[in-house]
Amino acid sequence: MSTLISPGVATIENDQSQVTSGPIQAGAAIVGPTVKGRVNIPKLVTTYSQYAADFGDTFTSGSDVYSFLTSIAAKNYFDNGGTSLIVTRVQTGSFSSATSSLIETGSGGPTTGLSPFVLETIGEGTIMNSTSPENSKGALDSGSVDNIRWEISNPNTSSGVFSLIIRRGNDTTKKKSIVENFTNLSLDPKASNYIAKVIGDQTTNVRGTGTDVYLQPTGSYPNASRYIRVKSVNYKTPDYLDNSGVAKDAYTGSIPVAGSGSFGDAEGNIIPAGAKFYEEISNDNIQGLTASNYTDAFNLLANKDEFKYNIISAPGLMYDNDDHATELDTLISNVETRGDAIIPLDLMGYGATITNTVTKAGSLDTSYAASYWPWVQVSDPGSSQLVWIPPSTLIPGVYANNDRYGEPWFAPAGMTRGGLLGVIQAERKLTQPNRDELYTGKVNPLATFPGRGVVVFGQKTLQQQSTALDRVNVRRLLIELKSYISQVADNLVFEQNTNALRNSFLSTVNPYLSIIQQRQGLYAFKVVMDETNNTADVIDRNELVGGIYLQPTKTAEFIYLNFNILPTGVSFD
Repeated sequence: MSTLISPGVATIENDQSQVTSGPIQAGAAIVGPTVKGRVNIPKLVTTYSQYAADFGDTFTSGSDVYSFLTSIAAKNYFDNGGTSLIVTRVQTGSFSSATSSLIETGSGGPTTGLSPFVLETIGEGTIMNSTSPENSKGALDSGSVDNIRWEISNPNTSSGVFSLIIRRGNDTTKKKSIVENFTNLSLDPKASNYIAKVIGDQTTNVRGTGTDVYLQPTGSYPNASRYIRVKSVNYKTPDYLDNSGVAKDAYTGSIPVAGSGSFGDAEGNIIPAGAKFYEEISNDNIQGLTASNYTDAFNLLANKDEFKYNIISAPGLMYDNDDHATELDTLISNVETRGDAIIPLDLMGYGATITNTVTKAGSLDTSYAASYWPWVQVSDPGSSQLVWIPPSTLIPGVYANNDRYGEPWFAPAGMTRGGLLGVIQAERKLTQPNRDELYTGKVNPLATFPGRGVVVFGQKTLQQQSTALDRVNVRRLLIELKSYISQVADNLVFEQNTNALRNSFLSTVNPYLSIIQQRQGLYAFKVVMDETNNTADVIDRNELVGGIYLQPTKTAEFIYLNFNILPTGVSFD
């Protein structure tokens, strides 16, 4: 039993389902390398277009175009009806943002060669650098769809305001691609249109080490821009106008003049030398990374209060590799502690055998992870090339599709809700004996059926013991119930421990569980929070105890059809 040291709510599972022989708050979390974005800073996106804008899509290495597994997973997730996705970019080496080139001021500016303010890109890495001269058509040689440029327009020294336009890096002067436009900006820190207030100047950095890793914000104003923040304001103009409403001579030279520029000086290469992708991913080369690059991201996402998700995936990590297993054990431990998510876990790399896959599954024991096999071939949505990817890339999309057409406590498997969107073929077409061997070994088969394509045909978790929690739909039911009921209980902390408080809890939870029962999540339930489990000594310890008893519905996985041949003339009555 969990013991509370500081005030809070503990949720406790009592799995009594051993057999012989509110809507889920958030969607998925995906951890992996991306083209751009902040490194190790989780960010919520709600559409794939937003993902592409914040994290990029494809990239070029040599003469080939690639997509990271993170991008393929995000595209598949949203295509299957997913509505929210927490993306955490991981990389190797040092990464930094790009800063704006010199922004000129008018005549009489305070210091020649110093910008009145400096902008910084949200995204990190050399891909954000657009610094290069404009050609005759007003294009930047280093401009791309992934980086940006800035432009100052409509400067007005009489009122001390100007406009800032953020343009896509690959546009031209005659055909501008404007992604953001900020008008009527001021350098007066007392004004409501102060540039740092309007655009934002905050940034977040990763602090701490190991399991004690956290995010620390700096800056005064939250970011309103998706692309930039104000790094510094060098020429502030407090009270720009004098008492008669005339601009002060000391400040007019601080206003930027009309012009445009680029961003540069960012560090960090997204494609380390010799990076391996798709089926070539190896123990020490996961799209150019190593497993240790995922440590901080996993530990940051362990913060249940800050990050809400019910599925978490790290496509590219394989449990059969010892280095990967260490990091994945951390992820499993974190999710078990949170108690509100499930992990689609890849056991083996491309080309593995059924025997090796089942053996590896046998070494794991958790109801918070489920494994799928084999790898599948898809058309990369960014490059249109046919590539092989591990199942965990697509399983979050299967869960999203299941929730769209069913409920979280329905099985994300079978012909109705288990289809794998966009899959060309599986690495291996499984026979019935193959599927039997895998399912007996806690591995969910990706089966190929004529006219149906590749389908998820199993829903076991990696739990060893034969209880209701060895099924994905029951684990996800518990995730749903614990998430909602814990929020109800949060509102009870520090309230008076009386019958009225207990009745308030029961009056909310019982109707909710009745709805879940009506929606085929439960056969039966009972909630006890009265004097039987809240005795005088419990109350004196400042505790409130609730007993929640559940009978989860089971799925029909094994269907037996008996065909009886009868002689002519036999009555069916």
